[in-house]
Amino acid sequence: VQLQASGGGLVQAGGSLRLSCAASGLTFSSYAMGWSRQAPGNQRESVAGIRSDGSTYYPDYLKGRFTISRDNAKNTVYLQVNSLKPEDTAIYYCRAGRNAVVLTSRDYWGQGTQVTVSS
Repeated sequence: VQLQASGGGLVQAGGSLRLSCAASGLTFSSYAMGWSRQAPGNQRESVAGIRSDGSTYYPDYLKGRFTISRDNAKNTVYLQVNSLKPEDTAIYYCRAGRNAVVLTSRDYWGQGTQVTVSS
């Protein structure tokens, strides 16, 4: 299984980014997909998940700014992030698993893409 994340970069506060994650080596449509992030010194946290049926999950504190979507024809999951804040600075990882909400030891992970938000 390979998950290739892209779309990160340096952006000013208030800006937007769209992250992409191309998956291969798995039956993409049957997996839940998710995005997590990890800032230096912090634990990895889940920021969005999307189930195989297209239903989504977000932590309450991120609702409204983060939007996850998937294109099963392209084996790709996206994360649209708006109104970026400096505290959103982190490495963003995409994930494939059986649960859109809970991270498990059986999940597959991509290599991550750096998002840096300047104030």
